[in-house]
Amino acid sequence: MNTVVTYDIVANRRRARFHKFLKELGIRSQRSVFECRLDDREIRQIRQYCRDNLDLSEDSVRIYRVCSRCMGKAVLQGCGVTFSQLDWCIL
Repeated sequence: MNTVVTYDIVANRRRARFHKFLKELGIRSQRSVFECRLDDREIRQIRQYCRDNLDLSEDSVRIYRVCSRCMGKAVLQGCGVTFSQLDWCIL
């Protein structure tokens, strides 16, 4: 399912590691925002990573699942990437 992951991580090192982790799951559309196509297992994987590697008393991660109907209502102004650019495959 289309998923938006946003984060506000205080420590530079934790933030850089989380960014590297998310790069494997989606594309960065803004500074602290990733757009991904994730299944339930991958959502659990992100949540587990957060529990194990972040300081949840000062860091925050938000995961928004976006249905296809809602994606049709999304508006992009200016430069940027969209979920449709996630439709690629490396062979």
